[in-house]
Amino acid sequence: MKVALIGASGFVGSAVLKEALMRGHNVTAILRHPEEIKIQDPKLTVKEGDVFNENEFAELLRGQDAVISTYNPGWTNPEIAELTRKGHQAIINGVKRAHVKRLITAGGAGSLEIAPGKQLVDQPEFPAEWKTGAMALRDALNTYRNEKDIDWTFFSPAINIFPGERTGKFRLGSEQPILDEKGQGRISVQDYAVAMIDELENPKHLKQRFTIGY
Repeated sequence: MKVALIGASGFVGSAVLKEALMRGHNVTAILRHPEEIKIQDPKLTVKEGDVFNENEFAELLRGQDAVISTYNPGWTNPEIAELTRKGHQAIINGVKRAHVKRLITAGGAGSLEIAPGKQLVDQPEFPAEWKTGAMALRDALNTYRNEKDIDWTFFSPAINIFPGERTGKFRLGSEQPILDEKGQGRISVQDYAVAMIDELENPKHLKQRFTIGY
């Protein structure tokens, strides 16, 4: 497939890029600093672009079969809340303007439910340094849920996503975090990328959120 990847140099984006190329997809990586991409691959095209420049951004997306977004303004960015909300809306706008039907976005785990009506991000023990960004990603999820014109998917990672191994063995869920036998929510970024490209190749969560864990 022809796939545009937003944020291809980041923690999640770089893993998704590697997985997509390994599986034979033609990837157009779109990022503000294209020099950050060091991979050389005949199936990879690197383009400079900014999601907030919607006209230019839409042009970069034209002709793609799908868009994968790993957009994140940075967890330590003091403007993370505003940039997260506006960034996701700008990506939706660009995808629609480019007439691309499919959008898969890397979401957050904070909006997963630990009990009916109780989300992780609202619990007192939720880490303060992640709270602002997690709440903004919850708002972004609500934006997607109101979107009727594209086939979006919001993919929440496990509570703990870390550099590890590509095992290909994991479980998928919907609104609740997936916990292992020790009661921990865990996934390697490599396996998260596997599931992301699985969803690209065989869509099973159109206009839905889903999540992952061991």
